Amino acid sequence: MIISIKIARMNRTRRLRAKEGIRRLVRENTLQTSDLIYPLFIEEGQGVEKEIESMPGIKRYSLDKLSVELDELCSLEISAVMLFGIPTSKDEIGSETWNDQGIIQKAIRYIKKHYPQIYIITDVCFCEYTSHGHCGIIHDNDVDNDATLKNLAKQVISHARAGADMVAPSGMMDGMIKTIREALDSEGFYQLPIMSYAVKYSSAFYGPFRDAADSAPTFGDRRTYQMDPANRREAFREASYDEQEGADILMVKPALSYLDIIRDLRNEFDQPIACYNVSGEYAMIKAAAAKGWIDGEKVMMESLLSMKRAGAELIITYFAKEVANLLNKK
Repeated sequence: MIISIKIARMNRTRRLRAKEGIRRLVRENTLQTSDLIYPLFIEEGQGVEKEIESMPGIKRYSLDKLSVELDELCSLEISAVMLFGIPTSKDEIGSETWNDQGIIQKAIRYIKKHYPQIYIITDVCFCEYTSHGHCGIIHDNDVDNDATLKNLAKQVISHARAGADMVAPSGMMDGMIKTIREALDSEGFYQLPIMSYAVKYSSAFYGPFRDAADSAPTFGDRRTYQMDPANRREAFREASYDEQEGADILMVKPALSYLDIIRDLRNEFDQPIACYNVSGEYAMIKAAAAKGWIDGEKVMMESLLSMKRAGAELIITYFAKEVANLLNKK
């Protein structure tokens, strides 16, 4: 007696994972060097090439040493940088930010002259330039929003005159995009785009950056102007206001702990979405890799790929050079 057994059809999703060739063909998201923006820390002075202890591989440079870094970026085909300045003098209002002979303005002109192929984005804020380390003018132990807006306008005009390709305000001041757009337009800089730090959380992941930029606040914290990490719906409101005021690109910062926010913005807005893979995220991977606890390269690539998968088209990351090296080997 022959017993006939009918086997139900099985869904075999593994067919599309069987070989690297098919995995590559059906891959939904990829990283490219054109996705990457590399932060540069530029310090006033001479002969400065100083590694930041909490960010292995990342350095502060003076202008006379900057070509070392820029030559490498060009060789790796990394075409966009974000500039952060560390001045020698600070004051209560951060007036060096609109000094046409300030460190950022000098850096813009230097890069434009010697590396015209590099696209320059400037961080627009005050924390590196104020004696108190906060992101604006202090009144009654808090940042005065509207007084700070007036100085933001001065800062972006100075950056624009120096030749910046894009400005990126990061202070989370209410009305900052409207103020900046009106200031740029009034001076004839209609074509200069704004990348807004639209959704910037008051995060513990910024610690190493404050070593890099000498920007730790001397009192209190930044919770009255940066967002509460517990909030999700608020991110939509913040991004909506910036969209309405004229932001060309919307950014989420930090990235890894806020992938849900990146996806929310990608689902709701037509503008390109950027994210900032911040210093603490970088430092954790570097520290664990140094201990041999993780494969640093694989974790680096997986974490950045998760940002692309969440919906970010642009990634500001300290890993840019390492990622580009790996991509160029493929």
